[in-house]
Amino acid sequence: MSIETEAMDQAIKATTIQTAKYLTFSLKEEEYGIGILKVKEIIGMMPVTSVPRTPDFVKGVINLRGKVIPVVDLRLKFAMESIPYTDRTCIIVVEIDSDVTTVLIGIVVDAVSEVLNIKESEIEETPKFGTRLNTDYILGMAKMEGGVKILLDIDKVLSQQEVAQLENVS
Repeated sequence: MSIETEAMDQAIKATTIQTAKYLTFSLKEEEYGIGILKVKEIIGMMPVTSVPRTPDFVKGVINLRGKVIPVVDLRLKFAMESIPYTDRTCIIVVEIDSDVTTVLIGIVVDAVSEVLNIKESEIEETPKFGTRLNTDYILGMAKMEGGVKILLDIDKVLSQQEVAQLENVS
């Protein structure tokens, strides 16, 4: 293999690694994104069965084709005010990897926007907000036309303890 061919192969690999697909959605006035590979399904709001003695942000569980899935309201998890659900409110079923296992969890969002290809060059590191604010769940900030999208590491939005609690709920 020539040096030129090897360099081209490396350049092709670099461009495929540097671009990723994100499902974007809104909460309040802000836009967020989750890596598309973590998303298993998007469904409209459906009746949620509440479970006693769970944190406020845990709305309860749903029965999705015979599988019981815990549902978390992301607005409440992020300490935003609760609003009535609308016809645009959705549940995004995501796969969360914990230390022990993989769990399916539904997250309630105001509205799903679109799937975007975001290049690594469009992503900046999470700004430092001081030592008291934990931002480990933010992968980075995607600079897009018209604003910024907050890219979430969905595996870290909930603590390991919270994921373990949700496993016991479902």
